[in-house]
Amino acid sequence: MDLDVFVTAHRAEWDRLDALLRRQRRLTGAEADELVVLYQRTATHLSLIQSSAPDPQLTGRLSQLVARARSAVTGTRRASWRDITRFLTQGFPAAVYRSRRWWVPTALVSTVVAVLLGWWIGTHPEVQATIAAPSELRELTRPGGQYETYYSSHPAASFAAQVWTNNAWAAAQCLILGVFLGLPVLWILLQNMINLGVGFGLMSSAGRLDTFLGLVLPHGLLELTAVFVAAGTGLRLGWTLIDPGPRSRRTALAEEGRAAVGMAIGLALVLFVSGAIEGFVTPSGLPTWARIGIGVAAELAFLVYVFVLGGRAARAGETGDVEAAERSATVPTAA
Repeated sequence: MDLDVFVTAHRAEWDRLDALLRRQRRLTGAEADELVVLYQRTATHLSLIQSSAPDPQLTGRLSQLVARARSAVTGTRRASWRDITRFLTQGFPAAVYRSRRWWVPTALVSTVVAVLLGWWIGTHPEVQATIAAPSELRELTRPGGQYETYYSSHPAASFAAQVWTNNAWAAAQCLILGVFLGLPVLWILLQNMINLGVGFGLMSSAGRLDTFLGLVLPHGLLELTAVFVAAGTGLRLGWTLIDPGPRSRRTALAEEGRAAVGMAIGLALVLFVSGAIEGFVTPSGLPTWARIGIGVAAELAFLVYVFVLGGRAARAGETGDVEAAERSATVPTAA
């Protein structure tokens, strides 16, 4: 593209659009129609320049012009209860459902790694000796030891808030760092599985596996599922950079990135529930079967939410992206 020729050919349209946007009085019907047409043309011009002959100064000017025109055409939009309802009943569960081919295998592989690591630690005393001194391990795993008191060492409300903050940050890291080809996501997953495997191995070697499961399962089922969803989504985002499919890499990354932002918000809500369970249910005096039952019920409710509600929304065309009216204008690309 000859940028100078392109600018010369279309400058008059841009100037006219700018003039219409600066009008103080109310536009006539004809002027409003002209504004819409010029907005659409300028958005197309901006996409062409960005893809063929990017010029920072011109791109900046047209981006501002398109943004102003879009605001004038669509009006100022505020979030409403309808948006929140749509996100919770369609957008978020559909996004999780669409990512299932990534996070379900991630969950299965990660669980196997944690179990094998726990078995290795639990059956090899020499490995346990590299983790801590025997006296420290006994203090950690004995009845009423550090492993158990960890869940009741702080007031339930503050502990739940701390757990939620830490887990939400871990999930956000998986989603954000996925853009780096997913490699940091694998490291975060490995760290989580090592922590789980160490606890599993040490408590099983002390003959207290039932206590371990009673402490971890009530909140851990939902918590780990949220982490696996975040990790799978992050890996999917990284793969989008490698193979964007029929979309341009810029468009694919924008679409998946917007969906990932929505996932971060939704997963924060899921982790809030798991944090509340960890803060109030896990250290409670309820029987082990009751505490585990609450965890299983929360996990099943989430899976039904994703595979039933999310699956229905996904089949209806929902992707978890923002609504079409809120997306940037793009030009079609050949498959």
